Amino acid sequence: MTPERRFRLNACARAIAACSLALALAACGSSDDDDDAPAPAPEVPAEPSPPEPERTPDSLKLSLLGRFETGQFDVSAAEIPAFDPATRRAFVVNALAGAVDVLDLSDPAKPVRVGGLDASAIAAGAEVNSIAVQDGLIALAIQAANKTDNGYVGLYRADTLEPIAHVGVGALPDNLVFTPDGKTVLVANEGEPSDDYQIDPEGSISIIDVSDPARPTVRTAGFSAWNGQEQALRDKGVRLFGPNAAGTGLASAAQDLEPEYIAVSPDGATAWVTLQENNALAKLDIASATVTDILPLGYKDHGQPGNGIDASDDPAELDIRPRPGVYGMYMPDAIAAYTAGGKTYLATANEGDARAWGEDDPAYWAGDRSKGFVEEFRVKHLVHNSGFARRRGDDLAPQLDMLATRAILNPEVFGYCGANTVANGGTTTSGACRDDAELGRLQVTWTLGYRTNADGSPVYFNASGAEDPAGSILMYDRLYAFGARSFSIWDEDGKLVWDSGDQFERYLASDECRVGPQRDIACKTYFNSGHNEGNAFDSRSDAKGPEPEGIELGRIGEKTFAFIGLERMGGIMVYDVTDPQAPVFVDYYNSRVDWSTRDTASVAATAGDLGPEGLKFVPASQSPNGQALLIVGNEVSGTTAIYNVEQLFAQAAH
Repeated sequence: MTPERRFRLNACARAIAACSLALALAACGSSDDDDDAPAPAPEVPAEPSPPEPERTPDSLKLSLLGRFETGQFDVSAAEIPAFDPATRRAFVVNALAGAVDVLDLSDPAKPVRVGGLDASAIAAGAEVNSIAVQDGLIALAIQAANKTDNGYVGLYRADTLEPIAHVGVGALPDNLVFTPDGKTVLVANEGEPSDDYQIDPEGSISIIDVSDPARPTVRTAGFSAWNGQEQALRDKGVRLFGPNAAGTGLASAAQDLEPEYIAVSPDGATAWVTLQENNALAKLDIASATVTDILPLGYKDHGQPGNGIDASDDPAELDIRPRPGVYGMYMPDAIAAYTAGGKTYLATANEGDARAWGEDDPAYWAGDRSKGFVEEFRVKHLVHNSGFARRRGDDLAPQLDMLATRAILNPEVFGYCGANTVANGGTTTSGACRDDAELGRLQVTWTLGYRTNADGSPVYFNASGAEDPAGSILMYDRLYAFGARSFSIWDEDGKLVWDSGDQFERYLASDECRVGPQRDIACKTYFNSGHNEGNAFDSRSDAKGPEPEGIELGRIGEKTFAFIGLERMGGIMVYDVTDPQAPVFVDYYNSRVDWSTRDTASVAATAGDLGPEGLKFVPASQSPNGQALLIVGNEVSGTTAIYNVEQLFAQAAH
């Protein structure tokens, strides 16, 4: 026995003896009168006090705490973050590397890269698209080298980064989530087509049992049951419009539906999946791995007060106002679920996303419709009085060229901006509607809004604006823009509960709004700027405006807060969504530093954070520093920003 160990044992023996002597003396008492007194009852240890409930803040304020920089600009080097509280690590998808950067956040003000994860051991050329972490288990969504081939989900330990197992899933697995109990992983298999649209895999959702991570099992919920019901889905409002591989007809429902992002109900029984290009949600029963419904989201009327947009980047000016006849397709990217009043609600970031396949192939623009499919078109070209032919070889989709020779606007709807049948000898014209300052610069889909017959075929018109089966002109009663420049709250059946309207753009154009880490730069000076360009006031107004893409929910005390990332303008909008009927604006914070240098790439090292993609809320109880945090992956700047979520409380009344 070592002297040190003998010393410790002797010390313990001495302590025990001293305690025994003290107890004996206490039992003897100090007076003969106490001889018959009962011995005192032993003390019962007090029950531990329950933890103090988390205080409910009146408001929140974001600030920049730390930042990790990859040094890579505009190549998606930081996208989707996740966090493991046990190891105090953040895991950030680096799409440039097709891998994951592992960051030590023991000091969240100074994140340090301590390792990485890739999928090279699973398949040659495989790339990581997304990540989720729960209870020390990492799940990676892994794309095959050929994106139209089936992909994988890989499982890893968060502490050692050692691989555990992997399973095959559908084509192009993207967003993935755990159920609340951590026993199941769901992944959205987007099934995007090849760039020439010659291969179009079916979209699906894989449900993976990870209760034994070493032996995961997978079931897949597809959409084949909806094949043959395409017209019924269109009649409900679901967008099904992609071509088949030959370019001579339309794809099946299973091919056209493209799962994007997943939210799971708090009880783990139901999931909702955004079908972004289809402007719909899929409702999934997790136990049976079955898509039970496809829920169309409808359209946002930009002609209504409170729903206005700035529709033009030229002239560059603030011009947010209602635009009758213009509708926004919500087309949400990210989605999150929460409970209020015993009911489940869904929060979505309404980004919008056009199908643009083959846009880099000259053969497509030369008229070969089998080489791609592009639905986006500026209003000024769509309703030009000279027709479509003038745009051949430039930006005219051959599918539209085959459909008609020209398009006009319904004067009853668009008369406010000059659409009429009087001028030009009775020929219908678009008037000033196609001017740049009106609707001309706005990007819309040509696939929707023109008048159709019951079977979906176009109703044709002649040059005077009269219906004519022998005509070759389309009449647009509505124009549909991409996204809604907002975030929305929906009920579990996909019914709109609340939408932020034009609040994002109006706040960004206000005198109150400030950007920069110190909040010292006027937002309106750089209103609707692009994320990879400087001195770009109003440059995104013709497209999707500030472009809300990511959304994350955080519960603090008795309140639920939504954090919405604006991909183009940058920054994070914060709303209190505790009452889903009446969310309240809380804060906007944007840690981009350089706004004025036109060539932003030249100042990438000091530009700050640009292009927020994914967000992860870390509650104070799981945070390395005991304060709530928000981790944001910025795809353009290649930075991971760590924001402090400061809780603000009203002054106590005296």
